[in-house]
Amino acid sequence: MDESALIKQAQKGDVAAYNQLVLNYQEAIYNLTYRIMGEPQAAEDATQEAFISAYQALNRFRGGSFKSWLMRIATNACYDELRRRKRRPQTSLEELTDDNESFAFLRSPQEGPEAAQQRLELVRAIEDCLRALPDDQRITAVLGDVEGYDYQEISDMTRVSLGTVKSRMSRARSKMRDCLQGFQELLPADYRLTTSM
Repeated sequence: MDESALIKQAQKGDVAAYNQLVLNYQEAIYNLTYRIMGEPQAAEDATQEAFISAYQALNRFRGGSFKSWLMRIATNACYDELRRRKRRPQTSLEELTDDNESFAFLRSPQEGPEAAQQRLELVRAIEDCLRALPDDQRITAVLGDVEGYDYQEISDMTRVSLGTVKSRMSRARSKMRDCLQGFQELLPADYRLTTSM
């Protein structure tokens, strides 16, 4: 069954059809929420909240890109959670020690142990720099630079003006560049800023 047929069936109350849509998009939505939230548990919660919200709003989906519609809902779920955390800050009882493999594009099957460790350290540095961004800039950077959406799509998803998206993206990229300069030894030579003396 194609996606539009699944959507129509789900809109009529067919839970199995909606479950198939969830299966089709759960990985993409989780990847987005993980990169915004920076924690597996928070990303799982935001992903679940996004799919519940999408199911409740399914009859308001009027066509277009279903994936973009889901991404907008997931982004809003992340915003809601980030706002809630600011009202009630919490401290984690356990540090996450699992190696994060969310940046699959940095993997290379030919790398040795030293290169694998350097790649892992670079992934951690990128994630740390992303987490250090203000929420609105992090969300914009993840949607644009990680997920590949253009400015207009980000504007639609986040419901802010195109100019605001461009401004947030510019600030996010500048802060990421500055932050990653602290990890210059991990960056490929082409990405290192050099200062002439």
